Amino acid sequence: MFNALVLRKEDADDGGDATFSAEITQVDEADLPEGDVTVDVEYSTINYKDGLAITNTSPIVRTWPMVPGVDFAGTVSASTNDSFSAGDRVVLNGWEVGEKHWGGLAQKAQVSAEWLTPLDDAMSTRTAAAIGTAGYTSMLCVMALEQHDITPDSGPIIVTGAAGGVGSTAVAILSKLGYEVIASTGRPEESDYLTALGASQIIDREELSGPARPLNKTRFAGGVDAVGSHTLANVLSMTQPDGCVAACGLAQGMDLPSSVAPFILRGVTLAGINSVTVPQEKRKVAWQRLANDLDAAKLESMTTEVSLADVIGVADNIIEGKVRGRVVVDVNA
Repeated sequence: MFNALVLRKEDADDGGDATFSAEITQVDEADLPEGDVTVDVEYSTINYKDGLAITNTSPIVRTWPMVPGVDFAGTVSASTNDSFSAGDRVVLNGWEVGEKHWGGLAQKAQVSAEWLTPLDDAMSTRTAAAIGTAGYTSMLCVMALEQHDITPDSGPIIVTGAAGGVGSTAVAILSKLGYEVIASTGRPEESDYLTALGASQIIDREELSGPARPLNKTRFAGGVDAVGSHTLANVLSMTQPDGCVAACGLAQGMDLPSSVAPFILRGVTLAGINSVTVPQEKRKVAWQRLANDLDAAKLESMTTEVSLADVIGVADNIIEGKVRGRVVVDVNA
């Protein structure tokens, strides 16, 4: 038996609304879903997507019951796949884990070997969890900017939702690489925190959250956007010719009330970042880059650690925009 956060949804007998529940409970190892690798999970995290699932705010979960958690890091305890052996340290991000397949907010996980990324000897499982999907997605965004020839000499980079997990990590990575970073946040009390991570300027999210004109005065060489909707539309309208914006989130909404003007008249590129099903070779590159291009002290400064018992409360806070940086979950605490 092992401890896990289990989400359940049961249809009402009278045809009314389904009953949703989220509770920490014991699960029999025999009930683990199919997979050729079993992992003793040491750390998981809480991302925005996890918050949506745990609070039942959005239809993230597609099979029931579900153990949420799109991330985990731990040690292989058993494997029938030649790629991994007992004792190997691994990290998992995405692959619809926590949505269709049981995820990392548990002391054990059983998954497909192709979903696992080996950990470098120098990186602890706690560090890997602190980076998590948010940090790994941030690195994919940075790589997209680089692939479109956006260099530190190109001009400032806007990071929206900057106090969140993706935003915080993006600010830290970009600043270490020498970029001028403008951080957009709705939490002015986090200005010192963002400046310490490397932001050279803090702007209020209200500057970007209203309806966008097709084209505005250029302000940015590129951007990392975790917000979507009007915010992304405004960023695009303010991006300089041949700039690039990497979009990876939808906290404000899934819509994009923009026009083709930035793309046709300025040659701006909108690079969509799908971190869920990225091939392993690209994942390995991203994780190697994270080991080198993310300052360990800055990562620690943006990380809070909680126990599995704390997760439900933290999920409420992340949906309400009260969580900054990264939240690591010690599932054995």
